[in-house]
Amino acid sequence: LVSVAKGLEEKTGLRMSQILHEVLPAYSLVVLSGPSLAEELSRKIPTTVTAVSDTEEVAKKIQETLVTPFFRIYTSTDMIGVELGGVLKNIIAIAAGINNGLNFGANSKAALITRGLVEMIRFGKAMGAKEETFLGLSGIGDLIVTCNSELSRNWSFGYRVGKGKSVSEALAESRTVCEGLKAAQVVHKLATEKGIEMPITEAVYGILFEGKNPLKAVRDLMTRDIRSEKMY
Repeated sequence: LVSVAKGLEEKTGLRMSQILHEVLPAYSLVVLSGPSLAEELSRKIPTTVTAVSDTEEVAKKIQETLVTPFFRIYTSTDMIGVELGGVLKNIIAIAAGINNGLNFGANSKAALITRGLVEMIRFGKAMGAKEETFLGLSGIGDLIVTCNSELSRNWSFGYRVGKGKSVSEALAESRTVCEGLKAAQVVHKLATEKGIEMPITEAVYGILFEGKNPLKAVRDLMTRDIRSEKMY
């Protein structure tokens, strides 16, 4: 069974593969994740993703079945890391869209992506993932494409919010599902419970669910206590 769903269950925080395993325990599970905007892939633009399963053998079977000259697949056995990468990058992508909506530039976008990756690794490690997974396709790879492409659903949603739309207005103008909205809610709750420092995620949560002004959120991020650059 191959899953391409990204998200965490709202009430339980379970990953998609955990839910599928509960419902269909007899199946071996593989998750495909990585920087793969559907519109580009449909036009056979070269795309690379990760196939992850609990065993290399199962992941390799899917790799060999689905690989094409324009769709390259790598394998992994870090199910937690790959799935969380696909969840967490959507939150940072909303922040990146807000950044563009506020007419900020490349400097702030680079900071968001870099420090957003730090938050992804922090959260992932706390949940049992391997940190190196977030330096691969399902981590920084997916983060880069989602934060920089106008085809990204989460970036587009964030852009509208940055332009002054309310959350409900931005959602109403969306043609597709914005997964990062619910992800921000669930991840913020888990991070708070586990004491994981995630200031960008907290800022996005404040904008989306507490009505915080985006400019105020940016100012609060930029005026936090100064410190050395610790990655995790």
